[in-house]
Amino acid sequence: MSFGNGGPFGPGGPDSSTPDWDALADESEARGRRRRWLLIGGGALATAAVAGIVATAVITSNKGGDLPRPVTLPTESAAPKPSFSEVSVPPPPNPRDYITDPKKDTAALTPAGLFPDQNMVLGKNSYPRRSTAVTDDCTAGTYGALGSVLKHNGCKKLLRATYAKDGVAVTVGVAVFDSKAAAFKVKAAGKPGLAPLPGDGVGSFCQGSPCTTYANATGRYAYFTIAGNLDGSAVTNASTKALQIGRDGGQYAFHRIWQRGTDQAAKAARAQS
Repeated sequence: MSFGNGGPFGPGGPDSSTPDWDALADESEARGRRRRWLLIGGGALATAAVAGIVATAVITSNKGGDLPRPVTLPTESAAPKPSFSEVSVPPPPNPRDYITDPKKDTAALTPAGLFPDQNMVLGKNSYPRRSTAVTDDCTAGTYGALGSVLKHNGCKKLLRATYAKDGVAVTVGVAVFDSKAAAFKVKAAGKPGLAPLPGDGVGSFCQGSPCTTYANATGRYAYFTIAGNLDGSAVTNASTKALQIGRDGGQYAFHRIWQRGTDQAAKAARAQS
């Protein structure tokens, strides 16, 4: 069988020892083209795959706007809650209880305890203390009807102190009873009659001349004042100094009684703690 001129094995036929270089070259070139296309196609696919991965990575990294994600903090309910003792604390003692109940009002009742300050100070006004006195016979420190009212309601003790300055003086008196009811009965009677207490440069005052008087009560105490001019002249609406020292004396008596209750209540509170 003859393949004719130019068969696959060249002009020399199958027994020829000389290869057909042109045919081999064409075949090699064809194989090279196929290899290049495969490489180009594979490279394009690989490039596309890498681009897809990069795009995915970029999109994923941009989900938070290139900002760090917020840290999740524990909720308030997750935080430990403070614990409190269920032991109840008793309320502080009321000073009024101590100036009302003789079983609680046990501090010593003396002029030094009730009128301890060398000066009676009320706001900008200050008056030196001149004398003090105490008596179990409440009628001894009074005049007029007040003595009998004190005695009838069971007055236990009457304490007095006198303060004077600039030609005026006031005597402050505090009467002690066993109950609030008795003290307020004396107040309601409206019978002023505290006797002025002279001493330490203060002579008799409010003897036979009009003076200003005052009466009130708090707790189991009734308190009184009598104030006037040291020259013996009558107290009138124009006697501003005498009227002022009389008002200050009444306030001072109240503050001193209340301070007595406050001191005893504070002592009881310290004992409870």
